[in-house]
Amino acid sequence: MKKYIIAAGLLTILNTGCQENFLEVIPETQLVSSVFFKTESDFLQAVNAAYVPLRSIFNDRAWKLGEMHSDNTHYARNRLFGAVDNTQNLADFCIPVSNGLTTNDNVLQQYRQDYLIIARTNEILSRIDGVDFDAASKANLKGQTLFLRAFAYFELVRYFGKAPMHLEPVTSREGASKPLSNAEELYAQIKSDLEAAIPLLPAKSKQQAGRATSGAAAMLLANLYMVQKNWSDAEVLLKSIVDSGEYSLMPDYNNAFSETTSNKNNAESIFEVQYMEGSAGLNGNQIYQFIPTPISAQELAPITGTSNPQAISGENNNVPTPDIIAAYESGDKRKDISIGWVTLSASLRADKVYPYIKKYARKHTFHNNTGQNWPVYRYAEVLLFLAEALNEQGKGAQALPYLNQVRRRAGLADATETATGALREIIFKERRVELAFENKRWFDLVRTGRVREFIEPYGQRVKADPVKYYYPDAATVPPSNAFTVLDDYYPLPAVEADLSPNF
Repeated sequence: MKKYIIAAGLLTILNTGCQENFLEVIPETQLVSSVFFKTESDFLQAVNAAYVPLRSIFNDRAWKLGEMHSDNTHYARNRLFGAVDNTQNLADFCIPVSNGLTTNDNVLQQYRQDYLIIARTNEILSRIDGVDFDAASKANLKGQTLFLRAFAYFELVRYFGKAPMHLEPVTSREGASKPLSNAEELYAQIKSDLEAAIPLLPAKSKQQAGRATSGAAAMLLANLYMVQKNWSDAEVLLKSIVDSGEYSLMPDYNNAFSETTSNKNNAESIFEVQYMEGSAGLNGNQIYQFIPTPISAQELAPITGTSNPQAISGENNNVPTPDIIAAYESGDKRKDISIGWVTLSASLRADKVYPYIKKYARKHTFHNNTGQNWPVYRYAEVLLFLAEALNEQGKGAQALPYLNQVRRRAGLADATETATGALREIIFKERRVELAFENKRWFDLVRTGRVREFIEPYGQRVKADPVKYYYPDAATVPPSNAFTVLDDYYPLPAVEADLSPNF
């Protein structure tokens, strides 16, 4: 018997069959494959379910693996709370590794959530062409499904550099154990899925808000090309997004990010993960994971605006480093929008003032229940990618107008440098501050081959002055193996290796 989760963990399909062909019983309390995947509504429910893991990924994992595992953020150490190894060893670059495997639970959960998307999309793609319903709706749903599968595989290849590639539903235990595909094989499949998805998907103005669009698929494929350093093909796709007229920069950087109940999927949004505050289980709580602690209810209230603020103890994460704070140019409007400051009266540090990620601190109603969406791709990144792709082809003068659109909104003077090397550095630095805390920094370091160039000296600074990096005092220091695991890719999860002979 095979289970398929169809909608937010509430709807289950059981694929049952009678081996003897004597009798087939359809359970009356559950939907089964013999009665599901028969109508347009069924496929809509299944596609909705394929989006669901994104909420967990971006609420709980992506910021740990893509932002705190960089020089942009660190954790706020609280020795009274004890160690939180699965998170701290990501920030300290000392995750346990043995034979290419790790026991880190954050790595495991990210891996599983991506494969949950893949399992659901494979089931849809294996059935949708065999069911007759409205052609335009079918094309749209199929395009979204291809986008989501490509998105999940793109995450896997960026995190691990290799992964098993499943393109059909798994129907047996043996079928679940696939050999590892290398990066180039995964890239080829991602490209194939996205090239198929782009013509099937409507433009943003014709798509239901929050769903994948032709622009989102083009951006994901352009991102793949940027990783591959396929500058010319990336340029073509990025220009198609610019020329579509579907997107624009919000005049105020603060408004590029949604509120908890409004400003969602705005003009700058290419693709964002949807959250909804309330009791339906669709909410997030990122700011509560990010805010430094211990924080009293009175100290938290001005940040969250809730009617029932509650004190938070423990040890929180994703605290902006002195390095990212110093990265902003004088007069950059984004700094005060992205980073706030809070005084924690119960902190063990002599300096009780901490920075926090302010850009996601949107006022909401109830404690630990937020509804602002998470920006995966914004139009600002289209412009920066396009500037980078042009510059890498020796077209520095053509790159500047796209770069300077982003800088002008930030209140900065236009860049004028056109030499490839110098402009490359300007764009690289601009991405850091424009996209700060959006889980881009680690991937930028990897794709540009600069992990050791930045993380080794960053690690030296943390170890030389732990108090500056939010340790409570000079007696509390990073572990002895901090900043010793500087690989471009994460090890594969050890638990999964127990289930497969191919790891």
